[in-house]
Amino acid sequence: MDERLKRRLAERRALVEEELSRLLPESGEGFSRLTEAMRYSVFSGGKRLRPILAVEAAELAGGDARAALTSACATELVHTYSLIHDDLPAMDDDDTRRGRPTCHRAFDEPLAILAGDGLLTAAFEFIAANERLPASARVAVALELARANGRDGMVGGQAADIALEGQEPDIRAIEYIHTHKTGLPLRAAVRIGAICAGAGEEDLARLTSYGEGIGLAFQIADDLLDETGTAEEMGKAVGKDRARGKMTYPRVVGPEVASGRARELIAGATEALEPYGDRAWVLAGIAAYIIDRRS
Repeated sequence: MDERLKRRLAERRALVEEELSRLLPESGEGFSRLTEAMRYSVFSGGKRLRPILAVEAAELAGGDARAALTSACATELVHTYSLIHDDLPAMDDDDTRRGRPTCHRAFDEPLAILAGDGLLTAAFEFIAANERLPASARVAVALELARANGRDGMVGGQAADIALEGQEPDIRAIEYIHTHKTGLPLRAAVRIGAICAGAGEEDLARLTSYGEGIGLAFQIADDLLDETGTAEEMGKAVGKDRARGKMTYPRVVGPEVASGRARELIAGATEALEPYGDRAWVLAGIAAYIIDRRS
């Protein structure tokens, strides 16, 4: 990653952290231990990829990054809830996440479940109460986030992932799981930025195409990292997908073909940005980073 992109991502990350701190203060109404568990998971050193994608898409579509910021952070809250629940003993049963104990290990299992529930509902509360956007945009953002992460999105993909553990590899099944579990939420982050900017149909179509490409490529890259990465790099245990017989791209088509597929998707995503020229340099840089990262 070049230095210019590193600086831009650091600036955006700081903006997101500031807004997340405002939305989730350390003290306030409610049970303090629950707030602590929610904040523990949110402020655990994530890349903030989803909110960064949202604010960059908003600016590229002619909007104001700050007007999109609350909606952008809502994508991170939903993502964090999904990680808390994904780590639970009933799901992947992971002990570490981002190099530290998972929420249910740092606290306890019932509180981790409730922390995830709290983050999911808070995301929609903050969207609905966001006076930076008109009511019509708030409804559109909430609908986009719900569709991408509910039964026909991330939750549906997770259910299929669990149900198909140990089954014979099937390319259609893996594409369904990856598209729903990871692809649609990432696409939604990009689209939410565009919606906040009041993007027209052409901009929304281009950014949707970009989001679809990076979304599926991101999960393929994750599959490859689980095969080739180290626990130190990933901040969590590796090799668990193969041990549990999960449907992954390397298992279905092999690492080389999987890597080639990820690069094809990134090339298509980058091509969708061509009408914007140099103005899309951040989104193009993020696309390249997705398949070159080591964590």
